[in-house]
Amino acid sequence: MPAAEFAPLAAPDLSGGVLTVDLAAIVANWKTLSALAAPGAAAGVVKADAYGCGAVAVGRALGAAGCITFFVALPEEGKALRAALPDAAIYVLNGLPPGACEAFAAARLRPVIGSLAELAEWEAFVSATGWAEGAALHLDTGMNRLGLRPEEAKALALRPRGKPLFSLVMSHYACADEHGHPLTARQLVTFREAAALFPGVPASLSNSAGLFLGSAAQFDLARPGYALYGGNPTPWTANPMRPVVRLDLSIVQSRIVPAGETVGYGARWTAPNTSRIAVVSAGYADGLLRTATAPGLAPVLGYIDGVACPMVGRISMDLAAFDVTAAPVEKVQRGDTIALLSERFGVDDYARAAGTVGYEVLTSLSQRYQRRHVGG
Repeated sequence: MPAAEFAPLAAPDLSGGVLTVDLAAIVANWKTLSALAAPGAAAGVVKADAYGCGAVAVGRALGAAGCITFFVALPEEGKALRAALPDAAIYVLNGLPPGACEAFAAARLRPVIGSLAELAEWEAFVSATGWAEGAALHLDTGMNRLGLRPEEAKALALRPRGKPLFSLVMSHYACADEHGHPLTARQLVTFREAAALFPGVPASLSNSAGLFLGSAAQFDLARPGYALYGGNPTPWTANPMRPVVRLDLSIVQSRIVPAGETVGYGARWTAPNTSRIAVVSAGYADGLLRTATAPGLAPVLGYIDGVACPMVGRISMDLAAFDVTAAPVEKVQRGDTIALLSERFGVDDYARAAGTVGYEVLTSLSQRYQRRHVGG
């Protein structure tokens, strides 16, 4: 995206930070992933409020770009998305809650059926109402989380065929983001055999990382999520995706800490020299992961005017501190900002420094931030 669109903002008046989401970058990432999915298609996974980026805004941008199939985790997420995308196919990954058939039908949501109990309830509803918008059948291929076991799928396939009950048959990779993991190849074989039990039903297996396994591993529909939002789907190599989010945190106070004095709860960080510390108006209540300054991990880096400033001391509920000694003094005054997530230090960088995954970084970003969508 043009550099000007990711330029730091003036400090927000009322919130502790500004989260900027580049919708044009999300669309560009979807088009890149769609090319890998060809001749199949790529859906948009927008669960968890589009990984913290805003499901309605993201859904509308992807819909305008040609995406017609979306995945959420919960029915309530699907209902909110339906209001923005009246014609899209919306699948609910976490299955069918007891007694929820009518609510699914009212919002035209497609359950992802992952157990025999869900299947029995859904079949009874479809038989009684004639509802024909579709559902997905989830097959367990070795993750042991959701889905029918292979023997259950075989028994289902042997039943007399009536009207098609499913519009999609799917499974989910467990280790596609771990290069060369043997379970990935086993899952591909298992799924290919299981999907063949349901001829004529479109099949879906690849997540973001699965799309980079080559054309032989692709089926009719891919379900990219993390990569849409700029996360690296191939952690063993350079990130092929465009960055999507930027987080600018508001500086509450800049102060001098003499050498030998400590910062924050637990006195974890000691100033090695006389240091300038900037305190920002965000903490673990805003998704700044408390593990981010644990001993032994890489430093979390915020940036001021292109200068790297490490986060220091324990993160508090509503406050965090950065060592801004190297930054220009005039740029670290009350009301200025420090960029925590940016082109220089992205979601995956932050995740490594916090000892976690970028998925957690994105989905932890608090609603207390002022959100700004650009490029859409």
